[in-house]
Amino acid sequence: MMTLIIPRKEAPVSGEGTVVIPQPAGDEPVIKNTFFFPDIDPKRVRERMRLEQTVAPARLREAIKSGMAETNAELYEYREQKIAAGFTRLADVPADDIDGESIKVFYYERAVCAMATASLYERYRGVDASAKGDK
Repeated sequence: MMTLIIPRKEAPVSGEGTVVIPQPAGDEPVIKNTFFFPDIDPKRVRERMRLEQTVAPARLREAIKSGMAETNAELYEYREQKIAAGFTRLADVPADDIDGESIKVFYYERAVCAMATASLYERYRGVDASAKGDK
């Protein structure tokens, strides 16, 4: 058996190779939704979409609100049908639960996250999804 000792490198002081760790998010209040659909927690969106702190809270909030509005509009007729059937919230609509959460609520939140993230990525050059990394 052989022991390998790898010496620690000195941490870079500045310039190339410096790692910048953004400050943790401050208080990001939950975004209130309409009476039928669930409120959205920006912290949960950050975690799900791996946005960290590179996206300013105000910018993220705007993108989430846009995602909520678009998703709510897409589900308008569905909401009206469920309200007519006597359900007052999406969480009340019968559905299987996974990990203690209604799959309908899970998919709603996932749709909002996807819309918000797409909005951020299409409007700001800070994210590059091209193969070459230069678009």
